[in-house]
Amino acid sequence: MKHTTHEVDNGIADRAVLVSLVTPDVKRSGMNPEQSLDELVNLAETAGVEVLTTMTQNRESVDTKWFIGKGKVEELRAAAEELGATTAIFDQELSGAQVRNLEEALDLKIIDRTQLILDIFAQRAKTREGILQVELAQLSYLLPRLSGHGKNLSRLGGGIGTRGPGETKLETDRRHIRDRISDLKHSLEEVVRHRKLHRERRKKSGVFQVALVGYTNAGKSTLLRELTDADVYVENQLFATLDPTSRTLELPSGKEIVLTDTVGFIQNLPHDLVAAFRATLEEVNEADLVLHVVDSSSQTRNEHMVVVEEVLGQLGAAGKPTIIVYNKKDLCPPGDRMLLQDGGDAMVVSAYEEADLERLKQTLQDRLAGDTRTFAIPAERGDLIALVYRTGEVKSQDVDGERLLLTVEVNKQDFEKHARMLEPFLEQPAT
Repeated sequence: MKHTTHEVDNGIADRAVLVSLVTPDVKRSGMNPEQSLDELVNLAETAGVEVLTTMTQNRESVDTKWFIGKGKVEELRAAAEELGATTAIFDQELSGAQVRNLEEALDLKIIDRTQLILDIFAQRAKTREGILQVELAQLSYLLPRLSGHGKNLSRLGGGIGTRGPGETKLETDRRHIRDRISDLKHSLEEVVRHRKLHRERRKKSGVFQVALVGYTNAGKSTLLRELTDADVYVENQLFATLDPTSRTLELPSGKEIVLTDTVGFIQNLPHDLVAAFRATLEEVNEADLVLHVVDSSSQTRNEHMVVVEEVLGQLGAAGKPTIIVYNKKDLCPPGDRMLLQDGGDAMVVSAYEEADLERLKQTLQDRLAGDTRTFAIPAERGDLIALVYRTGEVKSQDVDGERLLLTVEVNKQDFEKHARMLEPFLEQPAT
């Protein structure tokens, strides 16, 4: 068993040993266990946990009762006692029975990766929608595991694993929890309805919509803030922002688009969380263009990109028109930067360099640019004239009797949105 010791800070409540089980199945999956464990350290520290040491156990298969095997549980117990640990955090998902067995053997609070991520989300949720989504994800995760979390919930002092729904809700019986899940789903349906109305209004207005997606801590919120002067929270930590933020961005031509930041993705993002946040993440589905923001300085950027693409696939957003934005070029070693594509559907930027931001705005504008079309609109149809102005960039305007001739550079996707209304007035085909 491999041990790696970290510096101790006595001011944090939860003192944890982090444990990873590596099996042939894990290796075959293409996941890098060391990178995953490093990420678990970051997650734990983000949740306010003091990481005392990490332990890696290699086995041919999962021990259905003890997860890492009885002998290794004894080693873990000895290490935890020596270091004064209060908690053991596992890098994989545990069953309720495994949690119960490990609690009894170790006399520690037992948390797995999924519960840790849910806990961070519970800390970060600020809006009513975010709070509802996190509680739904936590209860959906804990419902089949209630028998394994008795000690966790009765421990004094709170800490990770006890935030969000609260101890009293989790200690009630399954029927009450199912009722609460049902209530949460109804409340979120109302939120979804309102969000859908907002989306439809934005669509009718003809505003081009761009979604920022990326691995957590790739710098999406920083990019949004620097592009739009948005008052969004920016911090160098995992899941610094949770709730989606939409801001208006003015392009060099003066045309305005809507830029929406979405929650960061992560390896093994809990299915319950993806399901609970589906309404929020549907912003990606509705976008005309996706900016996939990548931390170019990360040694695991390629793996992170694969994770993002997989989650987009789960959301049904795979194949969307996408620009890859390799961010943090100022932190990327020159040799690595040379390997990054800069041109076409990819660009290398720093969110803090004005020239890069202007180049990104121009790239977005070029994506908006499209065919030149001429519309002949009856002069009394002010609604259609306004729609044409919103749909593209008007290059010229002439009067032909009682008609207004508008020559417009229009994006294909924008035109398709309003084709039913505008096609009858189309005079000149695309050029």
